[in-house]
Amino acid sequence: MHLWVGGWGWGGGDGLKGRSGAYLYILNPCLSIMLATYLICLMLLLLAIFKSLTTMFYNFIHAHFIVLFLSSITMWLRRGAIVTTFIVCYALTSFISGYVSGGLYSRNGGKNWIKSMILTASFFPFMCFGIGFILNTIAIFYGSLAAIPFGTMVVVFVIWGFISFPLALLGTVVGRNWSGAPNNPCRVKTIPRPIPEKKWYLTPSVVSLMGGLLPFGSIFIEMYFVFTSFWNYKVYYVYGFMLLVFLILIIVTVCVTIVGTYFLLNAENYHWQWTSFFSAASTAVYVYLYSIYYYYVKTKMSGFFQTSFYFGYTLMFCLGLGILCGAVGYLGSTLFVRRIYRNIKCD
Repeated sequence: MHLWVGGWGWGGGDGLKGRSGAYLYILNPCLSIMLATYLICLMLLLLAIFKSLTTMFYNFIHAHFIVLFLSSITMWLRRGAIVTTFIVCYALTSFISGYVSGGLYSRNGGKNWIKSMILTASFFPFMCFGIGFILNTIAIFYGSLAAIPFGTMVVVFVIWGFISFPLALLGTVVGRNWSGAPNNPCRVKTIPRPIPEKKWYLTPSVVSLMGGLLPFGSIFIEMYFVFTSFWNYKVYYVYGFMLLVFLILIIVTVCVTIVGTYFLLNAENYHWQWTSFFSAASTAVYVYLYSIYYYYVKTKMSGFFQTSFYFGYTLMFCLGLGILCGAVGYLGSTLFVRRIYRNIKCD
């Protein structure tokens, strides 16, 4: 049974494709990086919860103060354990990101898969490396102990070059061959329809800016404790609650992005792909704006060194958060669009 529907139904042949255009090779790495980052966040949170539970059980069984004291010393001696775990997990999940990127790029008719593969393997790591290199140069100039040793930087680059990049290449090849066939639920038009003029609040830019408000509101309280843990040296231990907030963020992001995509399609605007991505990624913009407020109101930092480190690492965090939320919103919108156009007749 096929249905004729007004509004979004008129653009079925265009709305399914989305017209991502020449920037498809940029969108696909963002989506594939999201999946790897999402898995890493889940693994880190689950490991943190497991460690907290085992520590509580250990302390309960022995019931000695010296055990708790030694456990606290061990925890602080393993400085940088979370960063090390993140780097290793990111390198090992590069195959997944390459598989998703290769399959999605091929299904959308992409031809330059090598460029897409290179961006998938290097886009986010090189952004973090660039920010880290600038901050490390500042730390060396000020003679700070926060400077990363040259040997550590070489090890990180070797991990990327000999583990992450080959796995991304292998995943891209496998993804193109196994999941690269187009599977659109209805026929896609080759000639796009003209987009009618609509009111200002239905433009992609406004939808993108407004889309991040609700997801940011869902994590607003938790961000205070996260920033306090990072910059005011308070111990954070409620990892189970963080996992719950993380899942709420994913659900709210998907729901808000689907609503924004529906508004665009109902206005006969089929440019929903990048809009859905930026609509969810704008959550990171509000988090960064909140970090500015937190810096001037809640901290006592001053000087170029502390300011650069605060905003540099916060920028790195917001870039990862923006890519993660944006890709989650895009994938949710993709499932929604495919579902509503499944029974639409397109001439």
